[in-house]
Amino acid sequence: MSKPKTRIMYIEDKSEGLNGPARIGRVTFSKSGRSVHYGGRTFSKVGSGYKFNHVADDNGDHFWISGPRKDGQDRLYPQSSMPIEIDAEVAEEYWREIRGRKD
Repeated sequence: MSKPKTRIMYIEDKSEGLNGPARIGRVTFSKSGRSVHYGGRTFSKVGSGYKFNHVADDNGDHFWISGPRKDGQDRLYPQSSMPIEIDAEVAEEYWREIRGRKD
């Protein structure tokens, strides 16, 4: 049995509007790659959504889930002043591997 594929991703809740709570965390992909698991929830990829690309299986809320950018400009609308939380268990790897910081 193979180990499930994981990756650090950007996860933004779009259920309340264009800018929502966002975080950087490690997701686990389903075998097919059509859904991701994070924080005890499953998010299914959708073919076309207005400013969202995943739907929460438990309640249908919309989310934008994507690979984090090296420049940190992950929000679709970067003018938001809302902070992007980084899960503690991925913080060091995120800053080192994705953002390229040495310290």
